[in-house]
Amino acid sequence: MSPAVTPVLAADCLLGEGVLWDAARGIVWFVDIKRQRLWHFDPSNTSNAYVDAPAPIGWAIPAEGGLLLCGCKDGLYTFAPETSVFTKLCEVPGEPAGNRLNDACTDPQGRVWFGSMDDSEAAPSGRFYVFDRGRVRPAGPSGIAITNGPAVDAAGTRIYFTDTTAQKIFVADLTEAGVGEARVFVDTAAHFPEAYPDGPVVDAEGHVWTALYFGGCVARFSPEGALVATIPIPARDVTKLAFGGTRLTTAYVTTATKNMTQQDMVERPLAGSLFAFEAPVAGFAQTRARLA
Repeated sequence: MSPAVTPVLAADCLLGEGVLWDAARGIVWFVDIKRQRLWHFDPSNTSNAYVDAPAPIGWAIPAEGGLLLCGCKDGLYTFAPETSVFTKLCEVPGEPAGNRLNDACTDPQGRVWFGSMDDSEAAPSGRFYVFDRGRVRPAGPSGIAITNGPAVDAAGTRIYFTDTTAQKIFVADLTEAGVGEARVFVDTAAHFPEAYPDGPVVDAEGHVWTALYFGGCVARFSPEGALVATIPIPARDVTKLAFGGTRLTTAYVTTATKNMTQQDMVERPLAGSLFAFEAPVAGFAQTRARLA
């Protein structure tokens, strides 16, 4: 694969993350965790803006009632785009004070799967949770320094969890009752020894795409875990990919600059931008988060 990758928004992100397509509004949402910004970008006219979140924000997912459900350092919030108001919904019980929320997705039932992590990216204090029917409970692996994902397939039968520092993506069976035991899906160090798997997403063919932090690319793995494609991105630290557009074939990619030196920025001046390319395969429609 060698699609043309273009910067669509010079967002100057310290830690761009959580990119997601809002089909009802026809816009892209993403966050800058370290600057505490929630961004939107409209590809139809390139209009864009950000609002300041009440705390470091890891993700924002379209939810019921025209709201967004957001994961912040101190818990879950709803956000009303029409008024730009954040309203705290709940805390995440048992989370250490030094942790924050990092990445999330929905499954076909509207459950929200998300992870926590040590904000200093050192202690293995992170774990995965599910927000279901208004309640948060632990679900999935624990004892992780940097969680990423989860990502759920279109059928809602597989869920992928990323342990970034261990350079591994895990997979587990997913049912209406919950999640099964996680097993290794791919050890990305075998293909990208100097890079770290970041935000994953699943496409309509059941393949898993992952961003590669320190890797300057996104990679696509088959349902069996075989590397089938690598697409270079004009930034070193690539964090997350989402499928959007009317056909769900436009891939939007967030990037970061927080670990880059001044010389690194000279070499990669577009780092921190939101990028896009036309993928040879589509994503699938994401279910809105169910709030109650």
